[in-house]
Amino acid sequence: MTENGARRGRPGYDQQGILEVAVAAFNEYGYDATSMGVLADRLGLSKSAIYHHFASKDEILERALDQALGALEGVLDESGASEGSAADRLDHVLRGAVHVLVDQLPYVTLLLRVRGNTEIERTALARRRAFDRRVMALVETAQAEGTLRTDIDGRIVERLLFGMINSIVEWYRPGGREDAARLADDVIAVALDGLRVPAAEREAVLGG
Repeated sequence: MTENGARRGRPGYDQQGILEVAVAAFNEYGYDATSMGVLADRLGLSKSAIYHHFASKDEILERALDQALGALEGVLDESGASEGSAADRLDHVLRGAVHVLVDQLPYVTLLLRVRGNTEIERTALARRRAFDRRVMALVETAQAEGTLRTDIDGRIVERLLFGMINSIVEWYRPGGREDAARLADDVIAVALDGLRVPAAEREAVLGG
């Protein structure tokens, strides 16, 4: 064991390297269908070499889900999520969530496919729900302060916002036309600013 508790294994892959390959396999085949043998083949290692780093496939899953959830939870702990108006804090959280999704795309993809079939998955889902509740509270605070419309239930707003953000995993490809910052701008423009041109501008265009 190293000083930070990580297991030392055979040369070629460290823990993070194995984790990245495993997450890609879980996303491709599904967690249940990905055996340690499949992982060993993809890594070019023996199963015993993987066990030098991780005690089980469940531990790999737990570490992967914690990486995604820890990054999302970290956004809520940043100063931008606790200082300023509720609307500004919500803006910060949404932008941060987009950055996490882009930076941790395979891990967030895996998180979004969890269905609660094991205790590890149920724990991850509980953390997701806790995250959602904190964002919903922020939405409701922004509604109370008058910076967000109040005719839509805060729970619905939160679900719609993260429904849009989470859908990014289905089509976003790194290295494309938009980086995380531009993508976050687009999400904010649609989610908080809206697409419809203000009535006065529409009338000017149509009338002129």
